[in-house]
Parts: sequence; C-alpha cells; structure tokens
Amino acid sequence: MAVQYHTEDCRYRLPEKRRTAAWLRAVAEAEGYRLGEVCYIFCSSERLLAMNREFLGHDYYTDVITFDYSDRRGARTVSGDIFIDVGTVADNARIYGAPRLTEMRRVVVHGLLHLCGQKDKTPRTNAQMHRKEDKYLKFWEEER
Repeated sequence: MAVQYHTEDCRYRLPEKRRTAAWLRAVAEAEGYRLGEVCYIFCSSERLLAMNREFLGHDYYTDVITFDYSDRRGARTVSGDIFIDVGTVADNARIYGAPRLTEMRRVVVHGLLHLCGQKDKTPRTNAQMHRKEDKYLKFWEEER
C-alpha cells in the first residue's frame, strides 16, 4: 500500500520520503501488521490545536493526532491519517536537545505505533511507547 505526505496550513518537506515509507513498512511488520494507506499531514500549531479541541475536546497544543482506520484483527492492516504539528515538534526538539529531524522522525513513528495499537496514556504504556520509538529510531540509523 502507500504512505502519502501532505502539508496543510504550513510549509514543510520531510526529507527521504521513500526511505521513510520503507522504514514505516518495516516498523509495521515488526509490530505484526501490514502497512495499508497511511497519510501524514504536516500542519501548523493553530490547525492542530483546532483539531485537538474539535475532535478530542482538549484545549492544548500537541505534536501529533492520529485518526485510526486500521483493521488490526481481520486483515492485520494499519491505516490512518496522522496530523503532525511542525512547530510543536521543533519546540520539543529544542526542549529535549534533539536534532529537529530526529524529533520529527520520532513523531512520525509515534503516529504509526498508535495505528499498531500502542497506547501512551498511562505511565506504563507511555514508557513502552518511548522504548519502541527509541528502538525504531535506532533501526533507522542502522539502515544508513
């Protein structure tokens, strides 16, 4: 299937799109799923804040919102729309002392892990999510 990349209300270009798509396919497979239609939409902070308010009832900025259309039980295929706030990702990179592109890749894989069923609302599931993000970021670096 396909990974697509779009922008909405911002200017952003993710480098190495084909390699990213192959990486995401490998992540989905490592999690026990096939990669279906996954669309990444890079957007402004204000756009994602409005979506957070409208769809989740949260009145705060966030780096990613995932809309999950997966069939994890039947076809074991993950699909969805993943909206990423490029401004908040850049802010988080500064806060955590990470390169901006590394933080963007972390958020990109974070969204896919949500499609694979990984939660992050409790301390335990949040720690699991971070371990998986680190694992797959390391996989990205090893594939160079």
